[in-house]
Amino acid sequence: MTPHYYNTIEKPSMAEFKDRGSRFIAFAFPIINVNEFKEILDSVKKQHPKATHHCFAYRLGTEQNKYRASDDGEPSGTAGRPILSQIDSNQLTDIVIIVARYFGGTLLGTGGLINAYKTAASFALEAAIVIRKPVCTRYRLDFDYTFMNDVMLIGKQFDCVIVQKEMGLYCSLMMDIPISSIDEVLVKLGNLKRVEVEKVQQ
Repeated sequence: MTPHYYNTIEKPSMAEFKDRGSRFIAFAFPIINVNEFKEILDSVKKQHPKATHHCFAYRLGTEQNKYRASDDGEPSGTAGRPILSQIDSNQLTDIVIIVARYFGGTLLGTGGLINAYKTAASFALEAAIVIRKPVCTRYRLDFDYTFMNDVMLIGKQFDCVIVQKEMGLYCSLMMDIPISSIDEVLVKLGNLKRVEVEKVQQ
């Protein structure tokens, strides 16, 4: 059963953890797709070009089945997985955490690395604002301009999100409708008669 809501973070956050000279700077970002993650990772690497490692984990989607974890040269399982465990233990999705490590000259060992990456990630999440968002389905609406106020009123009433709009004598909207309200919204849009509604495959 698809959940009606999911948790993510409102905006980027940052935190730092130190252990025996090594610095672990953690960045948490809300993301909506893999391309956005890649841009953010490139940006962090440019901000911290001298960091020894840029380890990360992300999870995407309301089904929470899209994820990736990277140790970026650290011993296998000591960085990406501990970061991902913090995302999952907080039941978050549409988020990436990147940890830039500056090596301090002392080897931390497997246990030390796991603890350091886990702690840095948890600190970044403690600094973040967690928000709940509705799970939505996207629809395309086509209608005469005279129906604009009616359509927008329905959208506002049920917390729908306008993703894209083309205005003219004939209008087209891309609208994300919360699945908890989808039946009611479609009935109300259907009552407008001359509004064409089509589900968008994402």
